[in-house]
Amino acid sequence: MHIPSMKEVVTPEEWQLRCDLAACYRLIAHYGMSDLVFTHISAKLPASITGGAEQFLINPYGLLFDEITASSLVKVDMQCNKLHETPFPVNPAGFTIHSAVHAVRPDVVCVLHTHTRAGVAVSAQKQGVLPISQQSTFVLASLAYHDYEGVAFRADEGPRLQKDLGNANFLMLRNHGLLTCGRSVADAFLSMYVFESTCRIQVDALAGQQGMDGLTPVPQAIVDGTAESMRVQTGGMGGQFVWPTMLRQLDRRDPSYKT
Repeated sequence: MHIPSMKEVVTPEEWQLRCDLAACYRLIAHYGMSDLVFTHISAKLPASITGGAEQFLINPYGLLFDEITASSLVKVDMQCNKLHETPFPVNPAGFTIHSAVHAVRPDVVCVLHTHTRAGVAVSAQKQGVLPISQQSTFVLASLAYHDYEGVAFRADEGPRLQKDLGNANFLMLRNHGLLTCGRSVADAFLSMYVFESTCRIQVDALAGQQGMDGLTPVPQAIVDGTAESMRVQTGGMGGQFVWPTMLRQLDRRDPSYKT
């Protein structure tokens, strides 16, 4: 499939965001966190290049995550209307959750949503995320929950999701999946990697167990201190430290995400 390059059409700032977002899609696929074409990752364009308008990049609906390129990403407004000529469709229903988050969190650049087996499994467990791993302490430092209301395409769910999310950067969508948001694509990706790892560890640890019986919890004092440790040591999840290594990995495997 030939996709005309957008590199000379958009600003250098938009092109860099496109490359980062395309890389994120490829990495989510590489680490086994995609669900065919049924989840999305969105990135907000900076006001400096949009004139203050709310504009976002999202995947063309119908491409697998490992097919996404910087040029195939579609620019949309808050209602998921396409803002440029492209042969690709978008999925407005899939943008419903993302637009709700972007509308109330001006600090958020990237929203990442998954339907992984482990994520959905833990989202169905009444106790939610348990403090049983180092990974879980990072999630618990900024975790919120939103109850399941059916397939997320109704706009009236937005205010309830926004209220539940608050200022958290990790959101567990009950019976549905996981969501992270970050000040950059890098932060949202690293947060999701840690969130997914937390859920996989929990599913493994609970196999054959009943609740916390037989498990060793992390002391609450350590859980409580993790948020401050994250702020002091890495300025958040620290995606900026991990991101260059992820891009090098992609470049070795398949650099076509940058086309």
